[in-house]
Order: sequence, then structure tokens, then C-alpha cells
Amino acid sequence: MAAMATSSVTGLGSSLSLSRPSSKAAVSRTLSFTSRRSSRRNVITCSFPRDWLRRDFNVIGFGLIGWLAPSSIPAINGNSLTGLFFSSIGEELSHWPTGPALTSPFWLWMVTWHLGLFLCLTFGQIGFKGRTEDYF
Repeated sequence: MAAMATSSVTGLGSSLSLSRPSSKAAVSRTLSFTSRRSSRRNVITCSFPRDWLRRDFNVIGFGLIGWLAPSSIPAINGNSLTGLFFSSIGEELSHWPTGPALTSPFWLWMVTWHLGLFLCLTFGQIGFKGRTEDYF
């Protein structure tokens, strides 16, 4: 039994002893942990603005209108992106509670429509806030 407790494991070019560490090693680990803890007391603060998003409802309104207008132009075989997306929602809801298949065109229209919306909102936020804060 005692031989099991002091056996060593070799691997990666070194040996790791499974025996209990001496009290000296335990003290040094405690001291290094304490010294790390004491170095954390020197906290560096930064003044990050609390309202970092600077949310403005004008951007949301104009961004939504700015995306709905071009996505409603019938440019895809006489259909608009918004029309195709909303009609695919209706088709998928017709066989509720079964979800849409992976091969359903719903996923293409959903990803494309939302990608365009989020890009429009992001650029709208950048443009609107850049204008109000005199960046350009």
C-alpha cells in the first residue's frame, strides 16, 4: 500500500510523484498565493461611460424604414425579399408544431433579411452618432 502512494508517473520527459508534498512545498504555495492576492489589491480603474451604447430610437426607426424600403422592391423573380421572407413564415406555420426543414428556403430568406436589417441598423448608429458628435 505504501508503495502505491509513493509511485511515480512518467510522461512527457519528466516524472510526477504522487506522494504527499512536504510541508515546505505547501508553505511556498501558500506564500505565492498570498503574494498574488496582495498584488490584486492594486486595482486599476478606468472611466468607461455607463451609457456606452448611446441608444437612440431615431436610429431604430430610420434604420427599420431604411431596410424595409429597399427589401420590399420586387427584384427576385418579381418578388421582394420581405415578401419572400414573410410568405415563407406563413408556409412554415402551416405545419405547426413541426419546425422548418434544413432544406427549406425559409432559412435563406431569414438570414438574408436579418443580416441586411442588422447591417442597416449598425451603419445607421455609426452614421447618426458620428454626425451628432461631429466625427464627420
